[in-house]
Amino acid sequence: MFVSHRLEEVFAISQRITVMRDGRVVGSGPVDEWTTEEVIRKMVGRSLEALYPKEKVEPGQVVLRVRNLRRAGVFKDISFEVRQGEIVSLAGLVGAGRSEVARAIFGIDPLHSGEISVGNTTLSNHAPQAAMTAGIGLVPEDRQQQGLVMEMTVMRNATLTVLRQVQRLGLVSKEKERQIAARWTQRMQLKGHIEEPVNILSGGNQQKVVLAKWLLTNPRVLFLDEPTRGIDVGAKQEIYAQINKLAKTGLAIVLVSSELPEVLGLSDRVLVLHEGRLTGEFTRSTATPEKIMACATGHTKRAA
Repeated sequence: MFVSHRLEEVFAISQRITVMRDGRVVGSGPVDEWTTEEVIRKMVGRSLEALYPKEKVEPGQVVLRVRNLRRAGVFKDISFEVRQGEIVSLAGLVGAGRSEVARAIFGIDPLHSGEISVGNTTLSNHAPQAAMTAGIGLVPEDRQQQGLVMEMTVMRNATLTVLRQVQRLGLVSKEKERQIAARWTQRMQLKGHIEEPVNILSGGNQQKVVLAKWLLTNPRVLFLDEPTRGIDVGAKQEIYAQINKLAKTGLAIVLVSSELPEVLGLSDRVLVLHEGRLTGEFTRSTATPEKIMACATGHTKRAA
């Protein structure tokens, strides 16, 4: 018996598929009687198209502007802008430099040249604290190693980025901590108690805690690095809905993802990297899997 939410693996090795939702069997049969779309529909109770509930948002003013970013041996000549309410994806193959660009903009990794502006604030050789103060948030690729302290409670993890808000006379107020964490985890539709350790939560609920943690900083631009990696299809749909709600409020979002359907389903614009350079830029209406993969493999010059 093989249990997985990686559908490509399920179809590759299985003879029969049984789908469960909310503790009940909702479908079962030989693998050749199923399609990926039908499995997803059974898993989440809706169609594949409904996984990406993209709402039309008119982008506002430019929030993030990066010019000629370079980190020797990693990426160079990286320039782009992100507007209020816009979802911009950084796509490309593993090793293309997508996560490295996000980490450098946030101040984790050093830059050798280039300029980063958030609104009227220019960042140069900055640390993550300066990026946070300017209004940048980063949901990291590895939530367990980089996004959470696994032995701590949901409440404590969610408020780590805003400790000053929960302090009183230099000590953490558990009541303030509880109030703030409860409000934001409820907004994220967390399934779990805020005083439970995060290591007992599912991957999807752990990711919701990471999102709550960064939304508490009231960011102007939020980087999401592989936000649905390792979570099931139902949890993905919930995360996608939250991303769209955030964009609708005017938050500028930069999505780093290896999943083409995710990139195509959520993005207003797609920027493609290959070996540390931007090789393609597409609007939602012009982006296709073929165009993105051509740019990701270096088989075309940058196109609009």
